Amino acid sequence: MTKIAASAQNLQPQLVNWRRDFHKHPELGWTEFRTASIVAKNLADFGYQLLIGGDAMDDSQMLNLLADDVLQVQTKRAITQGAFMEYIDKMQGGKTAVMGILDTGKPGPVIALRVDMDALPIKEADEVAHFPHQQSFASINEGVMHACGHDGHTAIGLGIAKMLADSKGQLKGIVKIIFQPAEEGVQGGATSIIKKGLVDDVSHMLGFHIGLAAKSGEVYCQTTDFLAATKFNAHFTGKTAHAGANPEDGKSALLAAATATMGLQGIYRHSGGASRISVGVLQSGTSSNIVPDKAFMALETRGETTQINNFMKGEAARIIEAAARMHDVSHRLEIVGEASAATCDQVLVNLTKKTAQDLSIFNHVGDSIGLHASEDYSFFMEHVQARGGKATHLIMGADLADAHHTKGFDFDEDCLWKTAALFTAMILEISNQ
Repeated sequence: MTKIAASAQNLQPQLVNWRRDFHKHPELGWTEFRTASIVAKNLADFGYQLLIGGDAMDDSQMLNLLADDVLQVQTKRAITQGAFMEYIDKMQGGKTAVMGILDTGKPGPVIALRVDMDALPIKEADEVAHFPHQQSFASINEGVMHACGHDGHTAIGLGIAKMLADSKGQLKGIVKIIFQPAEEGVQGGATSIIKKGLVDDVSHMLGFHIGLAAKSGEVYCQTTDFLAATKFNAHFTGKTAHAGANPEDGKSALLAAATATMGLQGIYRHSGGASRISVGVLQSGTSSNIVPDKAFMALETRGETTQINNFMKGEAARIIEAAARMHDVSHRLEIVGEASAATCDQVLVNLTKKTAQDLSIFNHVGDSIGLHASEDYSFFMEHVQARGGKATHLIMGADLADAHHTKGFDFDEDCLWKTAALFTAMILEISNQ
């Protein structure tokens, strides 16, 4: 364990360089062309077999995909910012998943680690006090920012990949490191990889997140309270008319959307556990004297269990349909993101705790911490567990400059090497059980 910790700490300068480079060049879901190409180049250099783009994902699961012309613009942007051209062609259409496979050639388990790569549509803070701004690695892509730590996740994934490659002689079985696109908004990044069949043979599934409520020097060995979630776009279509001359000829899409918004808040809460409903976007109208014929709503449901979320999802769809019928307009409801609930396997939680304690690099090794949010890694857990495998997810502490998904977000980079050390040690242990 001492040797693993020392190797990871020696790798810290490279981990920081990777993290800051990814932070400076953030990319939204399905546009992670530069990030994914750098990941692929490094994995190839480490000696991994590569699966990229269509070889790593099923495009039928890709939700909320950008238009082809926008993807082309983003591809060109990535190339000008240093993407490796030999990998870009395989990512056309937004297929930016990358899987690195390390096959030891010896019988053993199939271990998978998932890391996410995408950023958020947030304009990063440019105040002098903001550390990335001070150190000249703040986002150069206008309106896009790594505000959740996925830049750190990607760097950690590469660090683990390198340490495992360097320790290949000590491993048995197969290790798969999955670099997933489009986690934010749960837009199908996980299910696109799962649908391809690439985790069907996985016996041990591992995942993590940095920050959240955990402080620097802490690790929590089990993530609880994954909320199942569904994200919708609702489109209402009515009939325009002059609001003064002939309002009776109009059919207001705005009224239907507003009625739906109020009705959604009245969904009965489920006795089986916590539930959520949120309308985050409501857009309609062009002028006060025109009956609006179009309205758009973005909403989401969540539930403590998948069953509870399914109840909320069904009620939301029913209420939206009823509101449209009430105002005699048509509607179209599309699902643009989903996540399931999940539970960690205790045997892997116990292994995490023992490994973290044996490494002696943490101030506090905690049993569990609640996510209280949605994360499509849960689909990986659910899929592997349904096939008799084990799965887990942990939270690595990192002090934050500001909350996740805010313009001032930044995290203590000391978590990078500690996370790499922990997962390398865990994978070595699982491999040789």
